[in-house]
Amino acid sequence: MEPQPSYFIWGIDDSPYGPVELPLLLEWINDGRVLASTWVYERGSGNWGKASQFPELQEHFNKAPEATQSALTPGLLRRVKILSNLKDAQLAHLSDFMEMQEVPQHSVVFHQGDVGDAMFLVLAGELRARMMMGDTESLLATFSAGDFFGDMALFDNGPRSADVVANVDSNLLKISAVNFYRLVREAPALATPFLQATARTLSSRIRADNRRITQITEQFSTSRRMS
Repeated sequence: MEPQPSYFIWGIDDSPYGPVELPLLLEWINDGRVLASTWVYERGSGNWGKASQFPELQEHFNKAPEATQSALTPGLLRRVKILSNLKDAQLAHLSDFMEMQEVPQHSVVFHQGDVGDAMFLVLAGELRARMMMGDTESLLATFSAGDFFGDMALFDNGPRSADVVANVDSNLLKISAVNFYRLVREAPALATPFLQATARTLSSRIRADNRRITQITEQFSTSRRMS
């Protein structure tokens, strides 16, 4: 009897998972944990490819749940990095405080200067944060599946610092400030791990920005000494 094919899955946290045999991989597809665009390594052939490129997986993506409010399964919610370590019961409860939002390509989620009243988690698609200088666009950041943005609005309701625009059709989860404070009030045991995961990501972003600033400063100092 031929051995079952096995695979490694490249997760949204940039880590490989496996080896995973075909039956379990199909469960992950049907649960929304593995997407058509997820990178997969098949050990038998030694090939990497997007999951939808493997013949034995293709038909199952037509059966996978869509990202709709009625189908916010734990597997679907785990596409978002800050939710990946929450338990199924926690994710099911957290979905009560979220709203699905579909954003067509080129649509603006919010404009610079708008009042901040929600944060957004990216389930699918890609968006960019930009600032407009006259007719010139300055790209600030790109957000893809698993990322989040607009989080400061939950804490200060201040004006948005940039536009966010969909590069492609995208599916978002919206947590309004009203629902966030309801979460903190009604389910503090759930709000705590959510806030801790958000804070860890924000800390990583700040550290990365500090490293970039340090590199720019060092390059500037070196160029001045050489001139």
